[in-house]
Amino acid sequence: NWVILLQQNKPTPAFPPFGGTYFNRPTGRCCDGRLIVDFFGTASLKLQSTQKLGLPLVPPYFRDANCSNCRKFRKGVNFAVVGATALDNAYLARKGIMNELTNVSLGVQLGLLKTLLPSLCSSSSGKYLQMLLFLPNNQKSCNEFLNNSLILMGEIGGNEFNLAFVQGISSEVIGGLVPEVIKAISAAIEELIELGAMTFVVPGTIPLGCLPVLLTRFRTSNKQAYDRYGCLIWLNDFAHYYNEYLKKELESMRRLHPRINIIYADYYQASMPLYLSPRSFGFKSTLTACCGGEGPYNVNVTLSCGDPGTKSCDDPSSYVNWDGAHFTDEAHRVISNGLLDGSCTIP
Repeated sequence: NWVILLQQNKPTPAFPPFGGTYFNRPTGRCCDGRLIVDFFGTASLKLQSTQKLGLPLVPPYFRDANCSNCRKFRKGVNFAVVGATALDNAYLARKGIMNELTNVSLGVQLGLLKTLLPSLCSSSSGKYLQMLLFLPNNQKSCNEFLNNSLILMGEIGGNEFNLAFVQGISSEVIGGLVPEVIKAISAAIEELIELGAMTFVVPGTIPLGCLPVLLTRFRTSNKQAYDRYGCLIWLNDFAHYYNEYLKKELESMRRLHPRINIIYADYYQASMPLYLSPRSFGFKSTLTACCGGEGPYNVNVTLSCGDPGTKSCDDPSSYVNWDGAHFTDEAHRVISNGLLDGSCTIP
């Protein structure tokens, strides 16, 4: 979606080496290959209803925003945009946080879904389990359509914090964003429930203290700041704080809506094996970006992967991190396995 929106000034994910591992071409994904949603779509996910999910790769909404051929969106549509936040840019700007990547926040994505929905459900038989990513003459069919849809809520909310950390925003302001981000996510879920949605997967955040871009930004000579795996303890503590807050909110929502399936996807727990036992998965590098600039983490904050002066590793499958901020295709595969087998989800 991001690449489509920036047709006049295409960002680096529109060019090699992005996409080279799996697709053999750039696709706009911030990765050498597939994302977690791609593994969700192509795997068999056994849900509480015993239905199985076997979907194609989910197409980006902005490829056909005018809906000239809405049929292709009936088995899934992806509203996600690189840099998207749960809170809108105006709110973030008031906190001193600048987002120059996109203004397609969660609220905007929800509005796009609501606009698209009548075109999707007007002739839907409800036969297939759909995947919608970020969501009254035919109100009944729209409700049925969303009843049989899986809503993957992001990962949304993480970009606020990454932007704030990199821009040097105070810990007080960043901590104050946590309840606001989670409030925005829960409000979106509530609105989707009113529209008829019944099954949600809501991701938590990853171990932020293990990201090369943040390890570079907060590099310190204080060895006590790092855990045994080389990750920054205080950043991972923040990720824990956010995830616990989110889990409590989702538990409250389950009590309020006992018939709704609200699944917490523990991205943190699913990611930790990459750092705890990397060799068992074939990884040789956990904290160094495969594609980047320079320094101990192969990250140069003034250069992005694909820019002149950057280089890419020969074997991305041996790296956990792709470009300093995003996982590789192989890392996404490992993380997805922990989510799809239910070992890293609640319930």
